Amino acid sequence: MNAGQQPRAAGTARTEADQLASHISRLGPAEAADHLERHDDALVAEALQRVNPALAGDIIPELEPERRTSLFAVAPLSVTQQWSLNLTFDEDAIGRLMEPPPATFRPEESILEATQRVRALSKTVLLTYLWVVDGEGRLVGVVTMRDLVVAEDDHASLAALMLRDVFALRPEQPLAEAMKSVVHRHYPVYPVVDAHGRLIGQVRGSAMFEEQAFEISAQPGRMVGVTEEERLLTPWSRSLRFRHPWLQLNLLTAFIAAGVVGIFQETLDQMVILALFLPVLAGQSGNTGCQALAVTLRGLTLGELKPGTERTLVGKEALLGLLNGSLVGLTAGAGMFVVARMQGATNPLGLAGIVTAAMTCACVVSGVAGALIPLALRRVGADPATASSIFLTTASDVASMGLFLSLATLLLR
Repeated sequence: MNAGQQPRAAGTARTEADQLASHISRLGPAEAADHLERHDDALVAEALQRVNPALAGDIIPELEPERRTSLFAVAPLSVTQQWSLNLTFDEDAIGRLMEPPPATFRPEESILEATQRVRALSKTVLLTYLWVVDGEGRLVGVVTMRDLVVAEDDHASLAALMLRDVFALRPEQPLAEAMKSVVHRHYPVYPVVDAHGRLIGQVRGSAMFEEQAFEISAQPGRMVGVTEEERLLTPWSRSLRFRHPWLQLNLLTAFIAAGVVGIFQETLDQMVILALFLPVLAGQSGNTGCQALAVTLRGLTLGELKPGTERTLVGKEALLGLLNGSLVGLTAGAGMFVVARMQGATNPLGLAGIVTAAMTCACVVSGVAGALIPLALRRVGADPATASSIFLTTASDVASMGLFLSLATLLLR
């Protein structure tokens, strides 16, 4: 507690901690760390225990080293040890979501003894299950509250009451993989064990679903260069630093597409009507690519894309691009024919054929690109969603405009 600060009543402290936890949950890690600098260590420690453990794990490294030291000095030892352990795991791992088990029990402990401990503990902590561990800390069983309450023999041991086939998570498991393994269980709390079966933490189902929801909500932003750290309350200066580099990259890729159009400037000068259909081609092929991109990212997120099935995915998107491109190409070609006739073009049927062919080919290229770009990013170890739409837009624009103007140049000859 800072010098000169008076102790707060327990109820007031809990209210302040809840309010602080709610506020920092709406901030990015860096902004949250800056905001916590205004509060004393005891309140910060309480607030960090009330937020999702993954968020606490993101905020703590952003604190100044001296502040982390003083914070760890006032927080419960079991909590600080858990925080330190959580930070050793990857950001998308279950280990980042762990919290310390409120209590552990021994198999030889009697039901009466366990019940008395539960009554005492329930005054300060929330107990959902009784984790039963052996002398080396290995998880050997679990006792539900219902089984404990309805047990008839108070002198029987927990070993006689516990469920021995315990489902447990591993700390290094990616969140997406863990979510698939618990989707049909819906337990409020899951134990986490290491490679030797030792209980090293517990993860609440609500924390897992909250983190998964955040990951899903962040995916559209990553596609256009908005990082996970940016929130509604992020200061404009930090948002500018997050977003601007991607806009510069987008501008560079736009110059590439503009360069393709510049190569065919002479063709455009001779047949201005072509310029009317450039946005049409770019828009349709871009939408085709975005559809393929969305399906591919969803498959990667849900783990539906198995090794060896990439070629099948790309082939499917190429076929869909061919079919969709042909259908919309016919409609666009009809539109070109009508406009060309109205403007007195010399070969309206040829122009209509060019639009149809260019649209079909561009949609095939865009569909393939929408599937390949996230796969390529994953292959090099990058986030598949990171700025995918920027690269996809470039591929779609270059393909649609380049094919259209190339075919038009051949027609003029």
